[in-house]
Amino acid sequence: MRTSNTFFILTLTITFLILITALPGRSSFAQSDKKMAGSSSLALDTLEGLDVRAVPGRGSDPVKVTSDVTTYRGRRAVHMVNDDRGIVKGNRSGGESLAIVKGSNFKDGSIEADLVGIPRPGSPPDTRGFIGIAFHVQENGARFEAFYVRFTNGRSDDQLRRNHTTQYISEPEFPWFRLREENPGKYESYVDIEEKAWTKLKVVVKGTKAFLYVNGSQQPCLIVNDLKLGESEGQVALWNGSDTEAYFSRLKISQ
Repeated sequence: MRTSNTFFILTLTITFLILITALPGRSSFAQSDKKMAGSSSLALDTLEGLDVRAVPGRGSDPVKVTSDVTTYRGRRAVHMVNDDRGIVKGNRSGGESLAIVKGSNFKDGSIEADLVGIPRPGSPPDTRGFIGIAFHVQENGARFEAFYVRFTNGRSDDQLRRNHTTQYISEPEFPWFRLREENPGKYESYVDIEEKAWTKLKVVVKGTKAFLYVNGSQQPCLIVNDLKLGESEGQVALWNGSDTEAYFSRLKISQ
């Protein structure tokens, strides 16, 4: 009798498992789980998980970068300040720094972050508040690609400055000034940005192409069809530019 009951329970269990497996939508759940496994988010309310470092100066002194966590406009954020005053030898790109996401490896997909870039107090008058997202970071930050914005250009009354609000770069071979000199207007564009306000950047990478979206726009404000590192991969980083006080929040990486 005990053997018969055991066999009956075992049969019911197997039948139940078969029915669950055959339920509609089972495969979509599996696909959803797999997709979620390729996404990660960081609130950026701590420096844990980030490796903050100055970008090598390529013949000049590296920038002095400081970092901490603070509150900006009611939100906890990673706070980075680049101070170019120590760059004695000069550098046309100015000081650059990265907060590299430890353990990240990104090829294709999307990267989103909320950010604000403000000219460092006491910085030169041509400082714009340069801030953005870097990807395909290699060689401990010596090589990478990035999209960034110049915060004080978005609502300038100078149309030429407006046209230089967004920028693509690929360091070290293709800094902003080389791209502008060799292909004027191709790797930068206008987008409306309010000074000192939280702004969402989204970078989408597909093979050798990349797209920059700002503040949830359905259309990209800058398209690059020939990423200079080709079909590459590397780490993801927060990017801060010359004499800029930067705030970063809510990073999301999807692949």
